[in-house]
Amino acid sequence: MKPYIAIPMGDPAGIGPEIVLKTVADEEIQKIARCVVVGDKNVLELAKTYPGSPQLEINVIKLPEEGKYEPGVLNVVDLNNIDMNELVVGEISGMCGKAAYEYIAESIRLANENLVAAVATTPINKESLKKGGINYIGHTEIFGALTGTEDPLTMFEVKGMRVFFLTRHVSLRQACDLVTKDRIKDYVRRCTEALHRLGVTEGTMAVAGLNPHSGEHGLFGNEEVEHVYPAIEELQAEGYDVVGPIGADSVFHLALQGRFNSVLSLYHDQGHIATKTLDFEKTIAVTNGMPILRTSVDHGTAMDIAGKGIASAVSMIEAVRLAVKYAPSFRGGK
Repeated sequence: MKPYIAIPMGDPAGIGPEIVLKTVADEEIQKIARCVVVGDKNVLELAKTYPGSPQLEINVIKLPEEGKYEPGVLNVVDLNNIDMNELVVGEISGMCGKAAYEYIAESIRLANENLVAAVATTPINKESLKKGGINYIGHTEIFGALTGTEDPLTMFEVKGMRVFFLTRHVSLRQACDLVTKDRIKDYVRRCTEALHRLGVTEGTMAVAGLNPHSGEHGLFGNEEVEHVYPAIEELQAEGYDVVGPIGADSVFHLALQGRFNSVLSLYHDQGHIATKTLDFEKTIAVTNGMPILRTSVDHGTAMDIAGKGIASAVSMIEAVRLAVKYAPSFRGGK
C-alpha cells in the first residue's frame, strides 16, 4: 500500500502552492505515495494559472481515506483561510503567515492521529509568521511544540549521505566553544537512536574534525585532543560504532562512498556546505526524535519568483520520496 504523505501547502504568497502542484503531478510520486495536501483550494486554483502549472483537478476531502489518488487529481484538506481579495503573491503578509502555520498544525494533527505516515513540508517565511502573530521562528520549533518534543534533531540526507549537526544557529565562535566531550557524547547517542528509528541499524558514524586536519594532535587547535578524541573513546567503550575525528576535507567524501552511515558535523556550515554543494536541490532535512516522521525541502519561499511558474519542484519531490523511503520502518520517539 502506498503511504499517505501529508503536504502542508506553505506560504500562499510564496512558491509553495506551485511546487505542490508539480509534486503531486509527478509520475514517480504518483506511483509511490498518496499525497494529502493541506491548504487552501482557492490558492491552489490560482496556482494552476501560473505558466506551465499542471492542470490538476482539485478534490476537497476531510480525511485522507476520502481521496481519489489517481493521475490528474490533487486531494486537499481545504482550510479555506485566505481572503483572495487580500492575497498578493510575492509579498510578505501576516494573513499568509498565519495560514501557513495552520496548514502545518493540521498536517501534524493528521500524523499524530496516525492518519498519515509522514509529513513533507514546503517552505514558510519567518517574517510572515511573525506578522501573523505566530510565535515560532520555523518548522522545527512548531513541530517540537505540537508533538511535545523538547529538542528535535535535524538530519540532512543527499544521495544516501546523512549528516547531523552538533551546533547550528550560533556564531562560529560560539560553535567552537560548544565542541565539548559531553555534548559530543550526547549527540552521538541521540543520533544513533534517531538512525535506529529510521531503520538504519548497521554501519559506522563518523565525527568530523573541527580544525584543519583535525588539529594535527594539537598543532592547529586543542579541541580534538581535549574533547573529540576522549568523547569517541568513551563512546566506543560503551559499545557505540563511532570513529573520528576525521578531517572535514575528507569525511563527507568517505561517507558518500559508503564508508560511514552518517557524519556528525561540528558546526552549521561545515555540514551545509558539504551537502548542498553535492546537490543543493536534493538536500533534504529529516527531523528526528519526534513521534512522527517529517521531511522537508531546505530552501525558502522565493517570493521573488512566486507566481511566475518557474519554481523547481525537485526538492519537494525528493522530500516526499524520502518520507516514503523511511515511513515503513519509522519508529517514533522523543
